[in-house]
Amino acid sequence: METTDSPPEFSNNPNNVTSDGTSRENHVSPPPQSTPEPVVSDSQLDDTSELVPDDQYDQPHPSEPGPVNTDPGQPLLKRRRRRKKQFPEMISSAAAVNGLRVLRSHPKSNTYSEKLDEMVEIDDAASLSRNRRPRMSDLAKEVDIESLIGISVGFPVDSLTEEEIEANVVSQIGGIEQANYIVVRNHILARWRSNVSVWMTNDHALESIRAEHRGLVSSAYSFLLHHGYINFGLAPAIKEAKLRPPEGAGKANVVIVGAGLAGLIAARQLIFLGFKVVVLEGRTRPGGRVRTKKMSGNYGVVAAADLGGSVLTGINGNPLGVLARQLGFPLHKVRDICPLYLPDGRTVNSEIDSRVEASFNKLLDRVCKLRQSMMEEVKSVDVSLGTALDAFRRVYGVAEDPQERMLLNWHLANLEYANASLMSNLSMAFWDQDDPYEMGGDHCFIPGGNERFIRALAEDLPIFYDRTVESIRYGIDGVLVYAGGQEYRGDMVLCTVPLGVLKKGSIEFVPELPQRKKDAIERLGFGLLNKVAMLFPYDFWGGEIDTFGHLAEDSSMRGEFFLFYSYSSVSGGPLLVALVAGEAAVKFERMSPVEAVGRVLDILKGIFNLKGIVVPDPLQAICTRWGQDQFTYGSYSYVAIGASGDDYDILAESIGDGRVFFAGEATNKQYPATMHGAFLSGMREAANILRVAKRKSLVLAGKSNNVTEEIGDVDKLFEIPDLMFGNFSVLFDSKSNDVESNSLLRVSFKGEKLDSGCLHLYGLIQRKQVIELSEVDGDVNRMRVLNRDFQVRLVGRESLCGAAESLITCIKSARSNLN
Repeated sequence: METTDSPPEFSNNPNNVTSDGTSRENHVSPPPQSTPEPVVSDSQLDDTSELVPDDQYDQPHPSEPGPVNTDPGQPLLKRRRRRKKQFPEMISSAAAVNGLRVLRSHPKSNTYSEKLDEMVEIDDAASLSRNRRPRMSDLAKEVDIESLIGISVGFPVDSLTEEEIEANVVSQIGGIEQANYIVVRNHILARWRSNVSVWMTNDHALESIRAEHRGLVSSAYSFLLHHGYINFGLAPAIKEAKLRPPEGAGKANVVIVGAGLAGLIAARQLIFLGFKVVVLEGRTRPGGRVRTKKMSGNYGVVAAADLGGSVLTGINGNPLGVLARQLGFPLHKVRDICPLYLPDGRTVNSEIDSRVEASFNKLLDRVCKLRQSMMEEVKSVDVSLGTALDAFRRVYGVAEDPQERMLLNWHLANLEYANASLMSNLSMAFWDQDDPYEMGGDHCFIPGGNERFIRALAEDLPIFYDRTVESIRYGIDGVLVYAGGQEYRGDMVLCTVPLGVLKKGSIEFVPELPQRKKDAIERLGFGLLNKVAMLFPYDFWGGEIDTFGHLAEDSSMRGEFFLFYSYSSVSGGPLLVALVAGEAAVKFERMSPVEAVGRVLDILKGIFNLKGIVVPDPLQAICTRWGQDQFTYGSYSYVAIGASGDDYDILAESIGDGRVFFAGEATNKQYPATMHGAFLSGMREAANILRVAKRKSLVLAGKSNNVTEEIGDVDKLFEIPDLMFGNFSVLFDSKSNDVESNSLLRVSFKGEKLDSGCLHLYGLIQRKQVIELSEVDGDVNRMRVLNRDFQVRLVGRESLCGAAESLITCIKSARSNLN
């Protein structure tokens, strides 16, 4: 058996690589007389593996005969649902995306229904003529459908999101204009979702909305477009438009740290919005924690294994479902039948299984009631979810029998898998704070692995690989990012590194991160999940099920290979993946690959040998080590004791007066620990960067070539200064009364030798410093305080920084409005 130890990497065996389009008939053939020693390896550092061609995965894999059940009187296999981690039965991606129209209730449709009757002209050829008034029943149905689509992507039923309020989509919050806007917004969104392969224009939106609502259409269309709710993705028409910068002056330069899902989608959106973008990636590949590895062996067997992010958790409204639809990828829906096996290989009794599962759910319910009363009576009190569950288990005498205890431990391991952490680390108060936002619909997998998404998203982007970022420096003049011995300058930086990297302190921030953000980084948890992926010469476990579980006698190791996923129908070959969660995932990182695979095989032989089925040696096996990966230091985030969902929002806050932005799954309160959460966070920050850039007027051509005209404009502003003392004049920020807000200072120097008779120099200074400076006697003393104490450097008009230019623009605008 060939193994790979330190440093951990993939091993390639040329003898196991076969040609593309290999026949999979050998999956159901008898085992060969002898099988070669498997290639066993760690997974973390080899980023150069070739992927199996896409078309190999886009057809359903025929189900092989299942294993023969030799247990007398064995009950029917039990169906079970797991929180957020599921998977595969062939369905079309279009059907899955359209399926979101009927799966959620609409509790408040009456007010909404009244509005569409006044506004929308239905132009769908399959429904009503746009010149004829639709029947009320048809209209109500259309309203409900469009409202449900809005709900599925995160919009409230009858109110605006914070993003919409910040974007000033309506002139007044509440009232008839807002109600009309919501109808228009949902209509535009639903119309694009009906055909996600075309670029929807503002004129297209106007076709089915009455002319008097043209302003609302423009407002809703602009918001949906710039925030990435429509016209996003990888359809040819959309890719062409996205990578074609808009006409006119270019906007700011943005440095993006990390080429994971968040970084890639942010880069594409920012380029579309007119920004110049460069992406710095420490690895030699894009994707981050989305990693698909080609596995191959003798007998023409090949498969693609997702070693990182693998599941589309809920397809309704999921942007990755839209990408799959655009690219023509079929989706594989999970089949939720999951038999459980005892340590000796026997099937768990179904009655005991059902009883323990019901008890487990009741324990969670009791914990939920407990935390409600605790939060009402005593604020900010938190304990671990594990402690609370164990206390209730003891009080109510749950799972006192050894087999029942093993079953309960299996459910706890499954919960540790969902949260990538030990029960003892999870916050009882907020561990499931994201559940209300969970996307509905089936949990699905993409044939051939999620790296198919990554390759498409990374295409044509300016990505610099092998650029490990060491330092991010930011100030009023922009940002400096140091990576791989090089310096990258920009107006803004978007940091998308995992929470584990921020916790490790691998990147130096100058100035330091605000204490508020450092505290949130400390409070939130970043957990660990590992996998053992094994490619076999044939599928010996059968094709009727996609998952099966294994119970452990040692409660501390309950997460070790507790769940097996069959990828035969999605990977292109007979692939089995064993999961390692909880405390076992931590210990697993110190285990050799050979030992790990040996333990997995012992479990499999214990289960299938009892059924009269021979378990062959794997052709290749890979063990992940996400905790040792210097670009992640873990798998995904969770709410630890003392943390809350608010910490995700704090992590998402920009710093440095709009210079440094943050994205990634750990910045998404609604969808943490998911691939679509990372995707949506990238879209969110692209919109935030655009908003800040507009506010700052950070345009490359922002400084006019006519310096004399610029100086004249500023001199006109200083004809009526907000404060004047001696030869010092000050203009305050008209939008803020904050004592730390910026002000523009002008100092006038007069002399006979000056051609103009007067020289004006300028500087950026805080309002509180202006007040302090005004109380100093004499201009000479003021200059001393300005230079020595405040360290303000005076410059000419043409040398003012971007922040000063932005302040001037703001003051001009405010005075223009007053006039």
